[in-house]
This record gives sequence, structure tokens and C-alpha cells, in this order.
Amino acid sequence: MVKKARIKVDTAQAAQRLKKIWPILEKTYPDAKTALKFKNPLELLIATILSAQCTDVRVNMVTKDLFKKYKSVVDWSKADIKHIESDIKSTGFYHNKAVSIKGCCSTIQNQHGGKVPDTLDELVKLPGVGRKTANVVLGNAYGVPAIACDTHVIRLSRRLGLSENTDPVKLEFDLVEIVPKVNWTIFSHALILHGRNTCKARKPDCYNCPISKYCPSANNPDLW
Repeated sequence: MVKKARIKVDTAQAAQRLKKIWPILEKTYPDAKTALKFKNPLELLIATILSAQCTDVRVNMVTKDLFKKYKSVVDWSKADIKHIESDIKSTGFYHNKAVSIKGCCSTIQNQHGGKVPDTLDELVKLPGVGRKTANVVLGNAYGVPAIACDTHVIRLSRRLGLSENTDPVKLEFDLVEIVPKVNWTIFSHALILHGRNTCKARKPDCYNCPISKYCPSANNPDLW
């Protein structure tokens, strides 16, 4: 297996590059937000757990009926684990997800009075909830600036020379240094949309990319 070349990243240069890139992305994706459908923090938390190794489209198909059946943390906590597994089976890894959801909701009921926590420290203490899931909930359900590093954010950050890190936590720490806090949430979603629409994993569409002239990986397969 040939190891892919990587762009050496200087934080100051990355910050300057971002100043040129961000206005274009912001204009291209002015309404960037999570594709997951939800009505409250609990629904978004459950949907985000289900989205691991699964498309948002599939999750939305499942949660359409799921959220009619399970409306509160009590409903999830009391549900038989086998029933939860059956209801979420098509999202994949259904056993682990069911265990996480049931444990998560039981903890919220017992330790938080039934309310999904609104801080990173408390969210990541919930069973099955990592920083990415916590940041999705914070940024989209509570309006707290947060950078959620999914596969698209990781891929595009490397290609754009914003960070050398592929570890989501280390990448998050790199990005908060160069992205203005007020833009953290929409920045994540803009990169995700750009990753889905243009800068795809196997073959990015550099020719039609609005930020290609500032991208050090543009038209260079060795850096994809």
C-alpha cells in the first residue's frame, strides 16, 4: 500500500489560507446545517448516535417512525433492548447503538432530570457519546459554537492544508485555533456539504470547485 503524501501545515499559513477560503464557502453554503431531522435535543442526540457508519438519509428514514414510538428518555430507558435493536437494525451496528441509546437515556433520566445536558463535559460522560456527537448536539440543538469532525471535515481539512491531523480530537483542537468561534458550527457543516457535493473522497471535482485556487491539493491526486 502506497502511503499518501501529506501537506506540511504551518498554523499561521493555514489561518491565512482559511481567510481566503471561508468567505467563498460561506457564500456557497449560507444555510449549512445538519442533515439530520430533529425537533429537540434528545432526538438529535439519538439521531447522531444512529448516524455512525450510516448515512443521514437512512437515519432520517428510520427516525421518522422511531421518534413517534419513543418520545422521551423514559420511553427509551424502559424499552426492551431487543425491541430497540429491531427498530434501528437498518442503521447498522444496531446492538452497540441500542446499548448506547438505552444507557444514555437512563443516565439522562437518573442524573440530569430527563434533560439532555448542554455542556461538552457532561455530554461526553453519557454512554456512547464522544466529542463529535456532543459537538453536533451543542452546535445544532443548543446553539453553542462547536466543531464536529466527521470524515468529510477530516478529509477536507487535510486537503486544504488546514491541519495534518486525521485524529478527530486533535483536528478539532487545530481548527479551533484558526476558525473564529462564531463560525465553528456552520464551518463544520459547510465542509461536510462541500465534501459531499464537490470534494469527494475518491475523485474530487477540482475543476468546478470554487475554492480550488486556494487549495494546495487541487488537481494533485497524490494529495487526495
